[in-house]
Amino acid sequence: MKQFDDLVDVAETLLSPKGCPWDQKQTFSSLQPYVLEEAHEVIEAVDLDDNSKILEELGDLLYIIIFYGKLGEKSSRFSLQDILDASKEKLIRRHPHVFENSKESTIE
Repeated sequence: MKQFDDLVDVAETLLSPKGCPWDQKQTFSSLQPYVLEEAHEVIEAVDLDDNSKILEELGDLLYIIIFYGKLGEKSSRFSLQDILDASKEKLIRRHPHVFENSKESTIE
């Protein structure tokens, strides 16, 4: 998806030597408060039933995840692709009734 790739490019630019000094100083730990803040802001936007705010806050939350992925790549811990793969694998594992032709189809 081009829009996703474009956002990843923005993150790479911000973390590059010519990028933003604040972004370049961030660590997994220093970003923790922003994960919580953005999650709370998504919840607040949903509670307000404000589509434009929901869209904005989901974008901010998505960017934090991308930022973590790029930091993981920078420190050779994991990549953004690893995050996507782990998420996909977990969803498939948790939904055998959909992906493995299982007959179970209850909410539980």
